[in-house]
Amino acid sequence: MRSRNPVFSRRGFSRDNGYAGFSTAPQAGGPAVATQGNPYAQPTGNPYAQNPYAQNPYAQQGQQYGAPPQAPATTGRMTIDDVIMRTASTLGVLVLAAALSWALLPVDDANIGRSYGIGIGAALIGMVLAFVQSFKRKASPALILTYAAFEGVFLGVVSNIVDNRVADGAAMQAVLGTMAVFAGVLVAYKAGWIRVNRRFYGFVMAAALGFILLMAVNLLFAVFGGGDGLGFRSGALGVVFGIIGIILGACFLALDFKQVEDGIAYGAPREEAWFAAFGLTLTLVWIYLEFLRLISILNSSD
Repeated sequence: MRSRNPVFSRRGFSRDNGYAGFSTAPQAGGPAVATQGNPYAQPTGNPYAQNPYAQNPYAQQGQQYGAPPQAPATTGRMTIDDVIMRTASTLGVLVLAAALSWALLPVDDANIGRSYGIGIGAALIGMVLAFVQSFKRKASPALILTYAAFEGVFLGVVSNIVDNRVADGAAMQAVLGTMAVFAGVLVAYKAGWIRVNRRFYGFVMAAALGFILLMAVNLLFAVFGGGDGLGFRSGALGVVFGIIGIILGACFLALDFKQVEDGIAYGAPREEAWFAAFGLTLTLVWIYLEFLRLISILNSSD
């Protein structure tokens, strides 16, 4: 099973990945690896079966003679605490950068052009950093946090513009909406109301591809033809597509939860927690922007 997030689909959260120490080949002197459906296949036996004290006459009395204990089987593996801490760090940098850009980049008539230009520039830099990290084989915490900082600058400027010039309180409404979607999907996933399987994955990816293509076409028509393009982002049709975008974001969250759960269950390396945090941040930013866009459309039509 793969997530739509590139950081999940290219990393350990896939069926074909192989880490050092997670080989799918049989281990010498040990049982064969169980690989069916397990992207982090490990030996079914005890990885510490070959006791380093096997030749020690006191091996059977290790506790009495102070022999060092066996290393725990979970050493260096990703845990839910790792994911929570890395995600909190990434989102914390993003929120701090958004708050600073909101406070330091005014959007009054005299400064809106400059602030908007800085916001767009930050968005482009963040996009480049996201692509670089997505295609790196190892997580780079500095790169991920830098992406979060630039993305936060963009979100701060856009949120300030919408909140002050389109709909008062829109930013807070979008934050609350994003939190509600996250909590709702998490509860539904843990309760088993959402079943993430191949059919679910295929449907979400097909819907996402169609959605992105339509938005790209609409953007091209808007750039070269002026106005609102094909109208997918304004009026009643814009409201419909805004709701679809939020639903897709919720589906992406379910896929991300599945990938994190599988990574923990199959013993993903601890560094994968940074990829998990990165992927979850991408999805939450998607949902927030869709909420902000939907609120803007609803208020502009009043």
